[in-house]
Amino acid sequence: MSIVTRFAPSPTGYLHIGGARTALFNWLFARHHGGQFLLRIEDTDRVRSTDAATAAILDGLSWLGLDWDGEAVSQFSRRERHAEVAQTLLAMGQAYYCYATPDELEAMRAEQRATGKPLRYDGRWRDRDPADAPEGVLPTIRLKAPQTGQTTVEDRVQGPVTVANDQMDDMVLLRGDGTPTYMLSVVVDDHDYGVTHIIRGDDHLTNAFRQTQLYNALGWEVPIFAHVPLIHGPDGKKLSKRHGALGVDAYRDMGYLPETLRNYLLRLGWGHGDAEYISMRQAIEWFDLDGIGRSPARLDFVKLDNMNGHYIRESGDRDMANSIQPILETKLARPLTAIQRDRIVLGMASLKMRAKTLIELAAAATLYASERPIAIEPKAEAILTPAALMLLSDWKGRALSLEEFTAGNLESAARELAEEKGIKLGEIAQPLRAALTGSAVSPPIFEVAAILGRDDVLLRLKDRQVS
Repeated sequence: MSIVTRFAPSPTGYLHIGGARTALFNWLFARHHGGQFLLRIEDTDRVRSTDAATAAILDGLSWLGLDWDGEAVSQFSRRERHAEVAQTLLAMGQAYYCYATPDELEAMRAEQRATGKPLRYDGRWRDRDPADAPEGVLPTIRLKAPQTGQTTVEDRVQGPVTVANDQMDDMVLLRGDGTPTYMLSVVVDDHDYGVTHIIRGDDHLTNAFRQTQLYNALGWEVPIFAHVPLIHGPDGKKLSKRHGALGVDAYRDMGYLPETLRNYLLRLGWGHGDAEYISMRQAIEWFDLDGIGRSPARLDFVKLDNMNGHYIRESGDRDMANSIQPILETKLARPLTAIQRDRIVLGMASLKMRAKTLIELAAAATLYASERPIAIEPKAEAILTPAALMLLSDWKGRALSLEEFTAGNLESAARELAEEKGIKLGEIAQPLRAALTGSAVSPPIFEVAAILGRDDVLLRLKDRQVS
């Protein structure tokens, strides 16, 4: 059997972090089996669906590196096909016209509430002659669902799940205005495109029973279902706005790498032994539905930060410099010069060591992109005492005489001076850091000085009145 999976988001907002994980699982399962991963935009809600949301979803998937096979399909564009299937069910005797008015249905539900009964359609038009239809009422088409027995979903994650058929009613397939419902559209699209496995959040598990009944009524093969537990917040409650970022775009804006988010989402509810850092090549090789757990996974931002720091350190220096360039240019409100870009690349190996996000990395790299005179923080200002400035003056004289302005030579000059003065190296290094970077914290300061170069170091020292 050729595996076909699909991701079917509604274009009513950003690409949700939970939706991104669903897409990832579908993508990996298809790629693992050499199958197809399809993208369907479920845009039948014409009021809430927007082109901007569709674009955001496509952009988010592309940023994550989840490519789909063929063109993205608009569900709304297939509404005539969906209506055609509803008519087929009518002709097969598997569906019927329902002429109940909205007022009738509301009265029915009010009575059910009053008597404590479940809110379900009571089948009043199931076996009634359409000749009795009231004038002026546009009928819906309802599925003639089985009323006895059970419907079982053989779920690959949840295991077999069964519901009694008398607990479900005859769902609407086609509204009175001729538009298809979600349940009908989904089943028709999945069948027509040959979807073999439906991997989605377990909030859709109840839909699987109705969809299974619809597959059976049409005589179509039921796909394999796999309902994945939802992602919860750190507090164990269902993920919501109170937990912070929900959209993939927000994580990108916060400075997370796509490889980090892919790896992190993969590990939210799926595992392969003790493997923590998993490349996409390994993920494709290892992924299968048996590794998905049944319990909800919790977001852990500390773990996410640590994982992002790992991928930042593993990334190429020039790649990271290119990644933070837009952030820096936005912060500085100007483009970087060629010299500044080269300095950032040279300093990237050290800059990467402490950064957990691209935002932090860009902030650390600012020292190589700042124009003179650089701003100085209060803690750094306090370090630059008259005594410290005299030490820097002595060090500057030694640095000027160096034939090669390298980190090793600059540090040696500082060590020699410290030994002569009977002081610790830090008593020179810290003032130098404050003068050159404007901060009390930086990458190794002699490396910074070498990257800045002889001329810029001397000018920055001059800006701090180092004679």
